[in-house]
Amino acid sequence: MTNATSQQTWNRISDELRSAVGPALFDVWLAPLQLASIDGNRIVVEAPQASRAWVSDRFGEVLRSSAESVLGEQVDLQVSTAGSGAEASQAPAAAASRSGAINPKYCFEQFVIGNGNRLAHGAALAVAENPGTAYNPLFICGPPGVGKTHLLHSIADYAQRHGNGVRVQLTGAEAFANEFVAALRGGDINAFKARHREADIVLVDDVQFLMAKAKTEEEFFHTFNALREGGAQIVLTCDRPPRDLDRLEERLRDRFDSGLVADITPPDMPTRIAVLKSRASLDQVAIGDPAVLRLIAERVDHNLRALEGALIRVVAYASLSGKEISESLALEVLDGLFPKKANEAAQRSFSVEEIREQASRYFGVSVSELCSTSRVADVMWPRQVAMYLCREHTSASLSTIAGGFGGRGHTTALNACKRVEQRIVKDQRSREEVNGLAGELFKTPPATEDDRS
Repeated sequence: MTNATSQQTWNRISDELRSAVGPALFDVWLAPLQLASIDGNRIVVEAPQASRAWVSDRFGEVLRSSAESVLGEQVDLQVSTAGSGAEASQAPAAAASRSGAINPKYCFEQFVIGNGNRLAHGAALAVAENPGTAYNPLFICGPPGVGKTHLLHSIADYAQRHGNGVRVQLTGAEAFANEFVAALRGGDINAFKARHREADIVLVDDVQFLMAKAKTEEEFFHTFNALREGGAQIVLTCDRPPRDLDRLEERLRDRFDSGLVADITPPDMPTRIAVLKSRASLDQVAIGDPAVLRLIAERVDHNLRALEGALIRVVAYASLSGKEISESLALEVLDGLFPKKANEAAQRSFSVEEIREQASRYFGVSVSELCSTSRVADVMWPRQVAMYLCREHTSASLSTIAGGFGGRGHTTALNACKRVEQRIVKDQRSREEVNGLAGELFKTPPATEDDRS
């Protein structure tokens, strides 16, 4: 890119960042960032030396996702120290790269063990200590945000520190598919195969993204067999057990099911509190009132990323406002982010059709548009919010939810829920819209048997 084009791109990324984190956090931490270079999908930005580590650690993910939103492709993004020049740009971008980089925060020492993840943690540690001999393959499954990726990176971290030079390949199924397609379209297919088949430990995140990609599934099947025959350790993560990967070839499902399948369930209250204590300790944040952590753990009960995000928001609000971290301050922050459910509302269940109809009225979008293939923002966001609330307030599976919006597949609903979770943590307006629709939903009288007939 020319300098002018690069700066225009950075300006667009900055606008996306401001929208994602809000003006207050942006002005304090991200406004001082300067673009150092853009080379293909590699971006280097410079931060003041005093804040570089904080920005990289706390905002690395949102920086990368904002850049990907603008560029439309996966990005390798690094935060360097202002004035460090070319030398810094050669350093690895551990926390900001999705494919191949190990997040140093995701290690076994920082993993909080609870009733819902004890088996998966023990199996992951056994695999890290004795790759290829303990459980092969190891298949870790569970809903989003319960620690699957943390365990995957922990294995890679342990192997690199204690494995005496073992070769580790860490990737996501989507990245695997994209690299494979690029290799078929003119890249080096032999180099691609060597990279994925010559490692001693191969770790693949989110294997559900292999579904319905026939050529990629076939290549992964042959890669899997080559690794097993060569004695390599394989670890896979997924949002569901192998038997529920209904659009994946049976021969792959059988292989995924041939080792140890370890599921992770959403964390219970003691585990959530322990996670918050661990994060506060890691960030060196003193929280004197234990009621603060209990309040956060009560409000956020299903997703560890959202749990930590709520803690970070409380701490950031206290820092920016100059107030002490207290239960009353946490209530002030969380009432907008994660409102307390009334007992009746918490127990009430809806149908996909009810939520779809209410979303149509609330956003002023027709039901036919919600069920269409339109990717216009004014249609996509209401559709995503409706799917998210269907997951929260119905007993329907993700496949059923997606089917209620034009016959889409399970992955569409899963991605919609992830997108909404990310936006309500970062963006107040999005949070208000989700809460507003939920509020309208619970105002609606429950349907009677006569209504349903």
